[in-house]
Amino acid sequence: MAATDETPAVEPTPAQHIDAMIAAHADWRGAVLADARAAVLAVDPAIEETWKWRGAPVWELDGILVVGNVFRTAVKLGFMYGAALEDPDGLFNDELGGNQRRAIKYSEGGRRRRPGTAGARATGDRPQPRATPGQPTPLTDRRR
Repeated sequence: MAATDETPAVEPTPAQHIDAMIAAHADWRGAVLADARAAVLAVDPAIEETWKWRGAPVWELDGILVVGNVFRTAVKLGFMYGAALEDPDGLFNDELGGNQRRAIKYSEGGRRRRPGTAGARATGDRPQPRATPGQPTPLTDRRR
């Protein structure tokens, strides 16, 4: 049997998958996903980007926090523990009937509010990240 000179394919990183998804949706959907990504990652530097379920960007910190999905007519950010959070600004507008998840669903031409506040609240009720003792972080300094 002859040896082949094929090099194994390198799997893209989660960040590269998300970059590609944003680029593939060069319309308002890519812009919304890029803004959401920046807002979620700004909450805490320990938040990790992952790529799950054959095509979903996921942001994690001691478990899943937010799942992003791009649809034909919408972009949806699902907050895994959103039901446990107060939402005085009314950011959550989808998946309102369950007892765990909440989502923010964006439609073309709809009102787009930056999800950073909801991201901070969603991560605030999760186990806390490692931090310097006595130093508040966006997750530990929860004023509601």
